[in-house]
This record gives sequence, structure tokens and C-alpha cells, in this order.
Amino acid sequence: MQRRAFLHNLAAVGAISCLPLSIQRSLAAEAGTVSVDQLPQLEGDITLYLGRGEGGLYENVLEAIRKRNPKLNLQIRRGSTAALANSIVAEAKAGVRRADVFWAVDSGAIGLVSDAGLARPLPADLVGQLKPGFQYPQWAPVTGRIRTLPYNTDRLTPEQIPDSVMALADSDLAIGWAPAYASFQSFVTAMRLLEGDKATEEWLRGVSRHATSYAGELGVVMAVERGEVDLGFANHYYTLRLKSGKPDAKVDLAFTNNDAGCLVNASGIVALSEGDLPINFIRYLLTREVQSYLASEAYEIPLVDGVKPPAGLPALSAVSPPKVDLTELADLRPTLNLMRRVGVL
Repeated sequence: MQRRAFLHNLAAVGAISCLPLSIQRSLAAEAGTVSVDQLPQLEGDITLYLGRGEGGLYENVLEAIRKRNPKLNLQIRRGSTAALANSIVAEAKAGVRRADVFWAVDSGAIGLVSDAGLARPLPADLVGQLKPGFQYPQWAPVTGRIRTLPYNTDRLTPEQIPDSVMALADSDLAIGWAPAYASFQSFVTAMRLLEGDKATEEWLRGVSRHATSYAGELGVVMAVERGEVDLGFANHYYTLRLKSGKPDAKVDLAFTNNDAGCLVNASGIVALSEGDLPINFIRYLLTREVQSYLASEAYEIPLVDGVKPPAGLPALSAVSPPKVDLTELADLRPTLNLMRRVGVL
């Protein structure tokens, strides 16, 4: 039985007791996490602004929450994460609040809303469920995604890949990237924060001389696997998803060390209205059932203690991401201006 079954059990009253013994034992090992069985029923009206992403898997989670909580009237407005964040800020300026919670696929959008003073503080016990480094007082990271260097295993060995992302500007490797993709732009923003604008501009100019552009990061990973390029820049899950359907794929993951090339970004959720309902809704997304589902089906990184990372990805403790306040990724304007000046957008 695959982890997809968690979502069916999430919707059932006896969520954990319904699971096969092998999975119950697996969950017992995750004793530090909270189960849906420990949460109160959700009742009342709530409007969620949902950033599009992850191929409908977030929608599956929401449908399971609906089924488990028949007295919950959950209304969903869907759109791009950036557009919804801007809508929330614009509505607040007009004296209107339409969203009670905002689930974003990128932490920068959460930062935009928080910087506008619209985020409600979260209870200490909820924040305390999250891993160190992902504990924020006004928003809850839901799942993580690490920047990686997917590389073609026929064309490169791990020893041939620099452990510094900055070194790739001067390499002779054929590189794939997706400059118009939001995750790539967040990565460049992190580089600006860590290295400065001048070094980031020089890096973009250097890489652009031997880079091929693709529409999205799945396209980058597929190009790497086909051997069109030696390596690329992409969030980890694109490679893991490709390999799950094609175990002999000629692609693997490399990681840089303590720089923007291994930034751990996060999807996240923020409460925008008063009352217990928005906070308790957020609690459901941090349960072991939901976290395990997103790890096994979306290959995202669980950010509560005690839930195993997706298969094929090392634990966060085994990699060296830089220390970046994820909400500082909110202002993309300087990044976009820089990328346009260099000519990569």
C-alpha cells in the first residue's frame, strides 16, 4: 500500500487504525509528529487562497480535509502564488478581507503578505512542531524544496561537479536553466542576498555564455537526462519524480555547499483572519499523514520532525544549505531588473 492511502485515511474517522500494520509501525516511529486524530474538528466558513502548483496534490489534501470535516465550508480561490499575494495586499489596502488563509508555493509571496502586516501570529506550540531553521512566528512552512544540480550520469561523475555554484560561471560545462521560472528567480534573489548584486550579475553573464534556456525546471531535468546538457539548475523533486517513473534514467543529483545553489525554500501557509479556525486549519497541514503524503507523492521535504524525507533524497542534516530568512525572498524586483539587464529574461 503506497503513501497515497494516507489521504483516504485522513478523511476517515479512524485514520490511523485503518492503516495496515506495516504503515502503523512506520507511523509509530514518527511519534514526535501530530496525527489528524489528535486535532479538533473544523467547523464554519473559511476561504483559502491557493497558489497553483504540484499537479493537483495540494487539491487532494484539501479534499481529504473536507471529507474528514463535514461541517467545514471551505471555499478556494486558485491562482498563481505571486498574483494571489498581490491580491491580498491590494484587498487590504481597499479595506477588504476575502482570504482567511493563504497557501503559497513560494515563501517569497508569504514575505510580501507578512511585510504588509497582514499575517496573524501563530501559537508557539504550532511553530514548535517545525524543524529548527523553519520556525517563523507569523507563517508555517509546509514542505521544503532544495536547489540541486541534476547531472547526466553518462557525461559527468560527481567529482567533476564543483561544490560551489559560483564556480559554474567559469566552467566549460553545458548547463540547462529556466530563467523565467519562479523558483529560479528566488534562487537568484538568494544569491543576491548572499553574494551581492555585482557578483550575481557576473555569475549570470558567465553562465549565460554556455547555458540553454527551458520553459520550466522539469524541462531542464529532462534535457539533462537526454544528454542535451551536462547539468542544470532545478528543485530536487523534478529529478526524483522523473526517476520514479524511469528508474534507469541517466540523471542524478549533486549539491553545492553553503551557497544559493543548495537553498532550501518552502511552500507555506499564513493565517489572515482572527479566530481558531484558520489556525486549526493550518495544523492539519503539519500532521504526519499530510506531511508523509506530500513526501511520498510530491517528493517534497517534510518540515515537521519525525517524518521521513522522500526516497532518493538525503536528509537535510546531510546537506549544507545557506542561512537565509526565506521571507527576505519577497522582493523580486531587483532580481528581475538585474536579469533583464544581463539579457537572460
